[in-house]
Parts: sequence; structure tokens; C-alpha cells
Amino acid sequence: MAIQNTSPCRVNNTNYYQPRVCIVTELYSEPDVAARSQRITRGWRGDVLALFAGALLPLAYAPFNFFPLAVLAPAALFYVWLQSTPRGAARRGLLFGIGLFGIGVSWVFVSMYGPGGVGLGLSIFLTVLMVLVLALFPALLGYLVRRYFTRAGARWQLLVIFPAAWVVCEWVRGWFLTGFPWLLLGYSQIDAPLAGIAPLAGVYGVSLLVALSAGGLVMVLRAPRGAERAVYFIALTALWLGAGAFKSRPWTQPVDGPLRVTLLQGNIPQDLKWVWDLRGPTIDLYSGLTREHWDSELIVWPETALPDFFHNAEPFLDGLAAEAREHGADLLLGVLYQDPATERYYNSMVSVGEVQNFYHKRHLVPFTEYLPMKKLLGGIIDFMQVPMSDFSAGSDPRPLPVAGQKVGISICYEDAFGEEVIQGLPEATLLVNVSNDAWFGESIAPHQHLQIARMRALETGRPLLRATNTGISAVIDAGGRVQAIAPQFEIYALSASVQPMRGATPYVLVGNTPLVIALLLMLSAGAVNSRRARSAP
Repeated sequence: MAIQNTSPCRVNNTNYYQPRVCIVTELYSEPDVAARSQRITRGWRGDVLALFAGALLPLAYAPFNFFPLAVLAPAALFYVWLQSTPRGAARRGLLFGIGLFGIGVSWVFVSMYGPGGVGLGLSIFLTVLMVLVLALFPALLGYLVRRYFTRAGARWQLLVIFPAAWVVCEWVRGWFLTGFPWLLLGYSQIDAPLAGIAPLAGVYGVSLLVALSAGGLVMVLRAPRGAERAVYFIALTALWLGAGAFKSRPWTQPVDGPLRVTLLQGNIPQDLKWVWDLRGPTIDLYSGLTREHWDSELIVWPETALPDFFHNAEPFLDGLAAEAREHGADLLLGVLYQDPATERYYNSMVSVGEVQNFYHKRHLVPFTEYLPMKKLLGGIIDFMQVPMSDFSAGSDPRPLPVAGQKVGISICYEDAFGEEVIQGLPEATLLVNVSNDAWFGESIAPHQHLQIARMRALETGRPLLRATNTGISAVIDAGGRVQAIAPQFEIYALSASVQPMRGATPYVLVGNTPLVIALLLMLSAGAVNSRRARSAP
């Protein structure tokens, strides 16, 4: 506000009286807001806030599903980044990552120390190492945004630079060193309004809206005036309502009639799965469950449900195929397949019934399904006695013709890579994911994995059948909603009726490329703005 003042002014060491206008800032002016921010985030307080925010973020995902935390936790990080030097932002990004991944992927320890048979000390060491490596992503992100975009101003940083850089970081993590696209912000929103954007821009598009919401929330808190706060609040509300409006829009259309399906969950403990003497009882278990559900048109067994190589089990499978044809049913089952010409072996799915076809897993898990840099690391892994396999990767993404439909298949964590799942679309009318999450025991991993599978259904506008060994087996509709679910750690046959779909969502047609280009343009605009501010007098 402006007031008249007749106090003396000093010019060239001479006092003179002259009416002048002084500008008196209001109580919550921008400098005062910045001062309060510095008090809250200075020194160890900002470090603790970053660590605490990262540790809270896993609660936004399944099985907890407190999805607002996916906005609040990054907002806290953005808040402390604004008051940080590049090195300070890197440190706080690292602490945030330690909190996030230390809790969010703690199941890595469960898989190694339990079914993996790795010793306690080595399991702890490898888990800590993985958490630290993953935490480097937000650490590097914090350094870069504060090193190169500091002069851009708070609005540009919070509403353009931080959100765009965050999603680019997620995208890089999704492919760097074969990729680990776990705990992306977008997955936490599968039951929230922002998920409506998934059929248009995929999970990374949802992540962008979450990060924008986090930046917008900080702007609401920093706004010096009530009117400005109202503008940001209305913009946030419009963003959420607009995204939610897309959630009810049908992007694909039914094809043929509903399909009767059954998913089998054998609940074989991982430490007994490959015991040779139990091979027969395992086959009998799955065969018996299958024969009880010949009224289904499609029956799906989990990943490697048949604990043997295909060529050893071929006589049994020929008999099962004959039974399936008699009842007008088809089966999809997990089995190991060895190529007789090359002797390479694959983690595979085979269709049994009218036609026999194979899908070989294409995206293998490093250090468990194959060893990268084998000549360099082979001796080290042998020394550490880490359980190993040496699978080869398949190369054909085409869907399999099963039960009168074209079925797009993914095995285990292949369903975490949306850009790979859409390679079999729009031809596929149905998606199937099989997995063996017995590796992760009673941890949060199976719940997170189911949440990821739901996002694939929503992105593609296709129902997804998820058959697992110990759970969580589920039938997911084309909108990403769980239609039927099996109890975990029980022998169970989950039956339901699903509607195959045809057509293509925008995400199926264009994938991640347009969004990544848009993010890079946002960062480029932020860099130009920062450079102009740096060169201004």
C-alpha cells in the first residue's frame, strides 16, 4: 500500500524536505514468505523434512493407497529445494530417495534373504546398495535443477522446471541399465481423478500432473495475497476435475461377446517349487483345478507353473490339449522352453488347445534371469553365492491367438514397462500377465505389482488377467478396476467373465514420445528464462 511521507531525503549529503511516496509491503510479502521458508528449511531441518517426506511417499501406493501423499511428499521436497544450494539440493534429494526406496522397495531384502537363499549380511548389503543407487536419481535431479535453473524464479521452478525434470528423471530410471520403473508417482493415482489422463499420456503423464499439483501446492502456500492463493487453488482444482472427466470416457469398444476365464493360483512355496520329487504333485494340483473348470473358455496358469522344460512335459501337454479341445477350451500356462537348435532356454508361456504357440519373455531381470557383463561379473557372483539363472530374451511381441482372441502377454515385471506392453496393440483384444510373486513373501511388493498391472489396463483400454503363484491374482477390467480378486497365499481358481476390447487409446498410438518431447521443451523454456534472468541488470 502507498502512503505520503515528508521525512527528509538525503541527496549528495544534503538534507531536504519533499513529499514522497513510500511503498510499505503487506504482512505476508514475498520477502517475508522467503524468510519463513528459510527458517523452516535451514540446515538440518530441511534435511530431516526431505528424509521424512521420502519415507512417507510409499504410503501413497498399494496396499496403503493414501494417494494425496503423492502430492504432499514431492511438495515438501520442492519446498526445501527452493532454499537449497546445488549441493544442498543433491543432499536432500539423496535423503528423500533413501526414505522413498528404503521403505518402498524393502521387499528386495525379503526376496534375497528368504527364497533367494542369500546370507543375512550379503542381503542387507545388496539391499542398501540398491537403495543408494536408486536414491542417486533424485539427488542428481536436485543438483541439476538448482545448478542450472536457479535464476528462473519460484513460479517457473515450481510449475515448469521441477515437475518436468521430475518426470524426465522417472522416464530415465525406466530404461537406464534395463530400467526400474517402480514407484512412479502416477501409479499412486490409479483410484484418483488424475488417473483419467493415463489413456492419453500413460503413467508418465499422470506423474506430470501429480508433480504439477505438488508445485502448485507450494505456490498456494507461498502466495503473499489471498487473491493469488485463490487463483492457484482454482487452477489446481480445475486440473483435478479436468483429468477426472477423462476417466469415464470410453476409449475402446467391445468386440465379440464376454469371455469366460479362470485363473489358477497354486500357492506353491518358492523353496518347494523346483524340488524334483514335488513335480508330480504340482502338475496334479494344476491339472485337477483345470478339469474342474472346463466350462471356461480360457484357463491361465501362472509363470513357470509347470516346473519343467517343455520338451520333458510335452506328452502330458498333448493329453491336456486333447481334453481342452473336447471341452472347447484353451489354456495358457507358464513353462521353461529350450530351443533344440541353440540350446538356449526361455521363460515362456505356451498356448494349449486348438493351436500351440509360444511367447518368450523379452525383458529379463538382471542378476536373477541373466547376468550382465558375464565375463567381468561371473566370478564375483559365484564368490558371493548369489542364486543365478541364464535365460535368453525373446524378441517377438506379437499377441497369441487363444480362445478366439488375440492375447497380449507379459511375464512377471514386464508389465511395468508400458511402452513394451503396447507393442502388441491395438491387435490384442485382451492382456494377460503371469507372475510368481512368491519371491516377495508377505511384503508390499505383490500389492504394488497389482497396482502397476491396473495402470496397464487403463492405459490400453483392455481387460487384463493376472495369474500368479501365490497372489495377488486378479481380473482387471478395461478401466483399470479390479473386477475379481483371489485371496493371497491360498490355492484358488478365480473365475470371471471379461469383455475383450478393440480400438486404441491415444497412448497406444503414440506411446511416451510426445510427452518426453513436451517435457524437454518445458525444460528448454525454463533454461531460456533462467538465462535471461541471469543476464538482466
